[in-house]
Amino acid sequence: MSSSLPTLFVLAIVLGLMAAAWFSTPKGPNQTLIRTSILLTLTCCYLMWTVTYLAQVHPLERPRKSLVE
Repeated sequence: MSSSLPTLFVLAIVLGLMAAAWFSTPKGPNQTLIRTSILLTLTCCYLMWTVTYLAQVHPLERPRKSLVE
């Protein structure tokens, strides 16, 4: 069985990047737009990575041996 530690480790990294992006966005009229864009991008990348990783760790269908040689 595989553990969930890699997903939690990457989640911690992504949350750190989100916090850094939140505090490092420049002040101005587009601050909310920039923050939203960065946070949404990081969230989508994390979710895509997690779904791909978990689909490989726990496949829906087991690999089959081919009977044809």
